[in-house]
Amino acid sequence: MTATTTQIKHEVKDLSLAPLGKQRIEWAGREMPVLGLIRDRFAKEKPFAGIRLSACCHVTTETAHLAIALKAGGADAVLIASNPLSTQDDVAASLVVDYGIPVFAIKGEDNATYNRHVEIALDHKPNIIIDDGSDVTVHLVQHRQNQLSDIIGTTEETTTGIVRLAAMFKDGALSFPAMNVNDAETKHFFDNRYGTGQSTLDGIIRATNILLAGKTIVVAGYGWCGKGTALRARGMGANVIVTEINAVRALEATMDGFRVMPMEEAASQGDIFITVTGNKHVIRGEHFAQMKDGAIVCNSGHFDIEIDLKTLGAEASEVRTVRPFTQQYHLKSGKSVIVLGEGRLINLAAAEGHPSAVMDMSFANQAMACEYLVKNKGKLQPGLHSIPVEVDQEIARLKLAAMGINMDTLTSEQLEYINSWTSGT
Repeated sequence: MTATTTQIKHEVKDLSLAPLGKQRIEWAGREMPVLGLIRDRFAKEKPFAGIRLSACCHVTTETAHLAIALKAGGADAVLIASNPLSTQDDVAASLVVDYGIPVFAIKGEDNATYNRHVEIALDHKPNIIIDDGSDVTVHLVQHRQNQLSDIIGTTEETTTGIVRLAAMFKDGALSFPAMNVNDAETKHFFDNRYGTGQSTLDGIIRATNILLAGKTIVVAGYGWCGKGTALRARGMGANVIVTEINAVRALEATMDGFRVMPMEEAASQGDIFITVTGNKHVIRGEHFAQMKDGAIVCNSGHFDIEIDLKTLGAEASEVRTVRPFTQQYHLKSGKSVIVLGEGRLINLAAAEGHPSAVMDMSFANQAMACEYLVKNKGKLQPGLHSIPVEVDQEIARLKLAAMGINMDTLTSEQLEYINSWTSGT
C-alpha cells in the first residue's frame, strides 16, 4: 500500500500509531550510545552511498536505530519482519512516517504475507542483505539467481542462520561473502547470554503472570542463550534442569550446578519448558505424553519448529486461548499442555525482546559488518567471515566508554614481552 501522507511504499498495520512509535524509539536510544556514535560517523562519511540494502529483522525500537543509522550512512534501505509475532506495529509506522524508511511488517502476519515480504525485499535488488535466520538469502539463492551478481554480501546474527549459511557453503551454493555477526564476542556473549536470559523470562511472566520461584524449569540447550536463560531462572528461585546433546556443554552445565538429563527424563519433572537450541522438534509427542497436567512450553530459539506443535495439535481435543499469547491444548488423555507465543520467540511475541543496551552491541556489529563488506567489495572470498577482532574490540571499547568505565593498557615493557618468543620467565 502507499501512505496518503508520504510516497514511501510500505505495509504496516496503522500509520496513526507513529507518534507512539517515535516516542518509544527515542526512549530506546537512551540505552544505545554505541550505535549512536556509529550513526553520527556514518552521517558524515556516507559509507553506503549508492548501496541498496534489504534487512530482514525483528521490527522493534532497537532495530529502528539500526535502520536509521544505515539510512544516515546513505543506504537505500528496505526493512521487513523476520518473525510474524515480533513486529512492534507502532515502531513500523514511525519508521515510515517519521524516518522515511520503507517497512513491510505487521504483527501476526500469516506465512503468505511473510513470504510476499521476502519477495519485496528481493525486488529491491539489494547489494547487501541483513538477515535474521537467512530466509532472504536462501530465497535469493534458490529463486533469484539472476540477482546474485548484485550482491556484495550478507550479514547474519542468529545461530540458526549461521548453520544454514555453513550448509549452503558446504554444498557450493553460497557464492558471496557472509559476515558471521552471531559469533562476534560483543554479540553472542552480550546478546545471547544477557539479552535472551532476561527477555525470555520477561516474556513468560508477561504471558502467564506466573511465579517462577519454586518451579522446575527445563532449559533445552546450553549454548550462550541456554546459559543465560538457566542462570536467570535460577536467580528467580527456580529449580533448573538442562538437556543437551553436546557432551562438553552438558559437562559445563553440570559444573555450573544444574541438573542435566535427557528430555525424556525431564519431561515428567518440568513445570516450564524453554527450548533454545535452534534445532527441530526438541520437544515431541512422547515428551508431551509424559508432562504434568498444565505444563507450560515455550521457545526462545529462532524458528517455531523446536516444539512439535503439529503432533501436539493432533493429540488435542480442544485448543483454547486463555490469555494473550497463551494457548491451552486439552489432550485426549485428559491432561493439558500450555503453549506460549505459538511456539515462536516468546521474548518477542509476549514481551519486547532484548533490552536496548543489549541490542546496542548486536546492531553495532551489524552496522560495522555492512561497512566492512562495502569497504572490501570484491576482496572477500565466498563463505563465512568473522567480524575482525579490531572491530569487536572497538565496539567493546565504545561501550565501556559510554558506561564511564576505564581499563588498563599494556606498558611498553609488557607489550614487548608478550610479542617476544625469546624472553623467558
